[in-house]
Amino acid sequence: MKLVFGEGSCGIAAGARKVRAAVEKLNADGAVEVGITGCIGMCYLEPIVDVYGEPGTYPPSEASAEGGSMRGGNGEPLLARLVRVQEKDAERIYKAAASGVLSGVKDLEISADDKEFLEKQTRIALRHCGLIDPEDIAAYEAVDGYKAIRKVLTMTPERGGAGFPTWFKWNAARNAKGDQKYLICNADEGDPGAFMDRAVIESDPHSLIEGMLIAAYAIGATKAFVYVRAEYPLAIVRLEKALAAAKKAGLLGENILGSGFSCDIRIKAGAGAFVCGEETALIESLEGNRGMPRLKPPFPAEKGYTQAPSNINNVETFANVAWIILNGGAAFAAMGTETSKGTKVFALTGKIKRGGLVEIPMGLTLRDVIFGIGGGIRDGGTFKAVQMGGPSGGCIPEHLLDTLIDYKALGATGAIMGSGGMVVMDSHTCMVNMARFFLDFTAKESCGKCVHCRIGTKRMHEILTRITEGKGREGDVELLQELCNGIKAGALCGLGQTAPNPVLTTIRYFRDEYDAHIREARCPAHECAALKKFEIDPAKCKGCTMCAKKCPVGAISGEPKKPHAIDQSKCIKCGQCVATCKFGAVEVK
Repeated sequence: MKLVFGEGSCGIAAGARKVRAAVEKLNADGAVEVGITGCIGMCYLEPIVDVYGEPGTYPPSEASAEGGSMRGGNGEPLLARLVRVQEKDAERIYKAAASGVLSGVKDLEISADDKEFLEKQTRIALRHCGLIDPEDIAAYEAVDGYKAIRKVLTMTPERGGAGFPTWFKWNAARNAKGDQKYLICNADEGDPGAFMDRAVIESDPHSLIEGMLIAAYAIGATKAFVYVRAEYPLAIVRLEKALAAAKKAGLLGENILGSGFSCDIRIKAGAGAFVCGEETALIESLEGNRGMPRLKPPFPAEKGYTQAPSNINNVETFANVAWIILNGGAAFAAMGTETSKGTKVFALTGKIKRGGLVEIPMGLTLRDVIFGIGGGIRDGGTFKAVQMGGPSGGCIPEHLLDTLIDYKALGATGAIMGSGGMVVMDSHTCMVNMARFFLDFTAKESCGKCVHCRIGTKRMHEILTRITEGKGREGDVELLQELCNGIKAGALCGLGQTAPNPVLTTIRYFRDEYDAHIREARCPAHECAALKKFEIDPAKCKGCTMCAKKCPVGAISGEPKKPHAIDQSKCIKCGQCVATCKFGAVEVK
């Protein structure tokens, strides 16, 4: 048998490497084959160990496209998927694999409900993630890896991008005049709660490389860059290994596979500025300058990196390319809606039972993803809203849960598809404070080039902060709306133009919460610390004294076996009293 450990960043953080080390220590005689893979997307179940049997003949590419593959990278059947494993489980996992009797680890097997997380997806960009060894080029080639570039190199470049929605962008770069052209992958994933790019690079780096090679051939580029955040060390290490392996195999560099086509790919580690997700700011950073957006036109396809024609796409786009070449543009276009074709990857986070990576065909509803795949709200909570598109996205309320996931439908709600972040919020989330959180992020990440963004986002953040502190004034909401409209109209790049979205959508759908904060100095969600008031119900208090003992500032007083009281002038609203009381006597108002 073979044990495969999920070692994406999420799995490693949860302890996967420690479990593998413990198993390898027991496996001195090599009775069990031990391997690694990346993140399969079920981050909430990490660490994950897959138990495989003998290699089979089933083609994994067919299964993986369906999202619920029960086969490994070499076609071997998946006998068991063990979840939330710990070091203490290493010995029995090893013994089960060595003996071939898995009954001893039955309690660690994934539940039928959790299996639905993958079974309800359609995985193309993520088709190999969690199924193959990301550090082994042979594992990628075993699932038809680099077959698409071999096919493309027999075509004329004019056909190389046929069928892609991104073809028009490629075509502009190809037709631009210039002796040197560049291809750039935007892996500067800066959205809070987004980790799609990181997971793909960590789990399937060769799919990115192959997609970039095809794109480079299509536009006539001989030099390419992957601009990736320095905060993604594992992704960078695995991409470096993949690039070295591809070069050794004759798939990178001069005269690739004897075709006469040459292309080299380099990695640029970005310093972590959110604005560098904007393509012209990224180019400035790539050139060694401060990341600040350029005026457009000219667009990068005409004058990009070093003023030469350049094309920029994101990781997800490149990860789809090889699949589309092998399966045809019609197969990709058959999925989705009339205006939004194919699949989309989302990072599902927040107050959700099953958080992780999700890939679905366009046209499903938000409800399908949040309640069907994500399992609904955790801890028995009530759904309140979902933030779509990262800090520049919008908050969509419960009554719009049946909104289709496509660009047009989401745009009508005031949200955006963005990079694919999907942050789920429950009834304990204050929507005013949520807007303040995202404005704090965008204000700090503004490059400062244009006044509207540099000053406007700061003023909005100040107003939102006042409101959450109970110092809001009549007219603040109208002032916020005026600032939002001005910033959207006057900002130079997408960061500023979309920064108002969280404010506009929370005002649009949750105006009552703004009014409660401003007019009543009350936070309906009991989240804003300055507006919280902790009181003890004398009818419920048993005088056990536990809350008084736990209070760090001595704000609670009272005699044993008699009702206690909280001195509001001393209370720092830490919540220790609520957590300590076993009788539900402490109320938050």
